[in-house]
Amino acid sequence: MRSSTWHALGNTYRIVEPEGGRLDASRATALAAGTDGVLEILATTPSSVDIVIWNPDGSVAELSGNGTRIAAAWLAAQTGSRHVTVTVGDRAVESTLDENGMIEQLIGLVQVGPPETIDDVTFVPVSVGNPHAVVLGDPSLIGAIGPKLETHARFPERTNVQVARVDAAGEVTARVWERGVGETLSSGTSAVAVAAATHGDGVVIVHFPGGDLRVRLVDGRATLYGTAERIG
Repeated sequence: MRSSTWHALGNTYRIVEPEGGRLDASRATALAAGTDGVLEILATTPSSVDIVIWNPDGSVAELSGNGTRIAAAWLAAQTGSRHVTVTVGDRAVESTLDENGMIEQLIGLVQVGPPETIDDVTFVPVSVGNPHAVVLGDPSLIGAIGPKLETHARFPERTNVQVARVDAAGEVTARVWERGVGETLSSGTSAVAVAAATHGDGVVIVHFPGGDLRVRLVDGRATLYGTAERIG
């Protein structure tokens, strides 16, 4: 079984090409040790790759902005393609790599719901193909708020949580509690969720502890810009 380790702004994944059958939850958990998850390669062409995204607890994620960006960079490194389609379940993310290592991803439809309150915590529910709960407040509170919302009965499949502070128009600082992972240094779909919950249309820079991601929102659809690189 071939594998390599990559990161996107500190969000680390192990890419695995299984031999002799698919991964199961226990095997994925073992392979994820020391990372934020596993990207299981199902099939490739020179310009497309199908993946499964495993969280360290053995659950499967519907989508990951950083994970799909890593998968695009991984395939491009092998084939030289500058345009890569990464498919996760029924969602295909079109990615374009430029000569400086920046990757543009067409994430697609983002749905923002009205604010809700649970146990005195007000949040904005957002769907980016996976669930998010965006809380406006002090990002340092993520350790207390994240696990409380992730496992609340309001979210039967659990949810990703962000605590975000709007610094200026088009600029937000946030920290992330990822479902099935815990706090991570960055998250691509979280950047999209935070931008959509705080700004609507336009370009938003989201500052994470691991670095910055840029989001462009037009008519409820998101494009994400960031980097990915191999580290092992």
